[in-house]
Order: sequence, then structure tokens, then C-alpha cells
Amino acid sequence: MTLHELRPRALPSAMSPQPSLQPSPTVQRLAHWAQAAPLQIALRHRRQGEWYAWRWIDVLREVEQLAAGLRQQGFSARSRLAVSGAYETDLLLLSLAAQASGGTVVGVPRPASSAALVAQLQTLRPTHGFVQDRRDLPHWQGCHEQGAGLRVLITAQPPLVDSGPLPVLGISHLLGERPSPTTLFGLPAGSDATLLWVEEGTDWEAGLEVILGQWLSSGQALAFPESPGSAARDRRAVAPTGLLLSSARLQVLAQEIEARLPPPCSWRRRLCDWTIEQPRRGLRRLLKQRVQRLLGFENLRSIWQAPNHTQAHHPWTLEPGKDVA
Repeated sequence: MTLHELRPRALPSAMSPQPSLQPSPTVQRLAHWAQAAPLQIALRHRRQGEWYAWRWIDVLREVEQLAAGLRQQGFSARSRLAVSGAYETDLLLLSLAAQASGGTVVGVPRPASSAALVAQLQTLRPTHGFVQDRRDLPHWQGCHEQGAGLRVLITAQPPLVDSGPLPVLGISHLLGERPSPTTLFGLPAGSDATLLWVEEGTDWEAGLEVILGQWLSSGQALAFPESPGSAARDRRAVAPTGLLLSSARLQVLAQEIEARLPPPCSWRRRLCDWTIEQPRRGLRRLLKQRVQRLLGFENLRSIWQAPNHTQAHHPWTLEPGKDVA
């Protein structure tokens, strides 16, 4: 079981009826980028087969609207939002909105069973919840009957059936008239723009803190796949410059790379091994670049790793001398 908690210091005056309190550092950084680079791409996410992008000003506006929607649902500085599912645009924006309202955000792994989820929620005592995957709704709705303390459950999509005694709202209900951030953008060929790639979920204990911290500290755009199953395809489409993944996910990625390489002892595998021995020389460099394009790593410059938990990266990801930081 892995749980993680983010505790903002205070409620931002711009988004709250209590102007005497100071904005949290997270919300301050968001406001900084919305002012310093309002039209620069902040988020990219594949949805229903299309790539969409949010500019920094779009992100700030949606966070403001979501914060107002949360307050209408009784969310306050004493409230706690539990989030569960894949890290993607809706989950991040709602988490920022909860912090903007002065509340606490906790990450909950996807439940293996209703009983396991009840035990977690009885420990965390969240007042509000966000479920990214609609298939998990029955587990969460069952927790309401077990006295988990939830008042409202929010989903990425509107519920298909009546939710029963626990109110279930689609995130669009909190947004009202969405300011249309879903304008299709492409990353220009040869662009110097940086793009951090995330293919993680709330099973990553420190994930929310790491993602928000790296994103809002650097001002680099974040990109998310449409689903965990499409991560390899979507990564090839955007060719990120950085990987923002847990150690466990990096190990899985290394296994996926090995599975895509030719079988050991085959002539094609011997060619790959010969290429990787000295990848900067002549034909070997061309071969490595071709493999990296197939994996979505042709622009990769850095891989984030947790402090004091570094591990050797797979030789087909980074060029020698690139950052592992």
C-alpha cells in the first residue's frame, strides 16, 4: 500500500473568500508561469486519438474554475481530496485546485478490492474523492456505506447510472463553461521546446509531489499518454526530451525495450549489441538513431531519478553524457 500527501501552506487570496491567507508555493509557481509565459504550452494529452494542449494561461483559468466548483461542493481549508488513477491533465488540475482552496491532496493507489479501499479511506478520512477510471467507481461507492466519510465523488467522465446515496459528479460539472483549452497543437519540427513524459499512476507514492515540483519549477511542458496501454505508441508520437518516471516504471520500460529488441543470439541482436558498444561512430550512430525513433527516444536528453536511488539507464534510452538527474 502506498499513500502520499501534499499539504499546501495556505489558501490563495485570488481564489478564495479569505484574502488574509497567503498563496501556497505551488499555486504561486503556477501564477508565475501564467504571467511569464502565458501562451507557452504547459500540458499535452492524447484524448480519443487526438493530441490536445493547454497553455499556462489555460491551466491557471481551469484551476480557478475548478477551485470555485470545489468550494461549491463544500471543499475548504479543512477538506481533503483523495485522487486515484493515472496521472493526467484532469487529475493534476483538480489537485492544484484543491491546494488553491487550501485543502490537502492525497494519492490513493487503484484498489484491488473494495475492502482494501475501505481500509485506506478510513485511515485517510478524505472528504472528497476523484476517480480517473470509471471502472473503479463501484469500489468507491461501496466505501460510502462503510462510513469512509466521503461527501462527494468526482470522475473524469459523468457517471453512466444513478450513483445512489453518494453524489458522483463529472469534472465538467465543476468547470461549467470550459474555456476551450483543447485546441490541437503540434510540437514544431526542430523545436527547442522541452517536454517531460509521464506514464504513471497514483501507485507511485511520491508521484504527485515529484510531477508538480518538476513541472512548476522548470516551466517545461508535461505530456501524458491516452492510456497505459497506449504509452509506447504515444511516446513515439511526441518524442519527449525528458522522462519523469518512478524507478519501478523505469525497470518496466527497460523490460519493454528488451522485449522489442531482436531475440538473443540472432544476427539482428548481434548487430544491435555491436551498435551499442560504440554508438557515436558512423553506421552505428545511424542504427541507434533509428532504434531510438522507434522507441520514441530520439530527442531524449534527461531521465529524472529520485535522490539516493539512482540506477543505470537502459543503453537505448540516452546518448552517453546525457543527464540522469
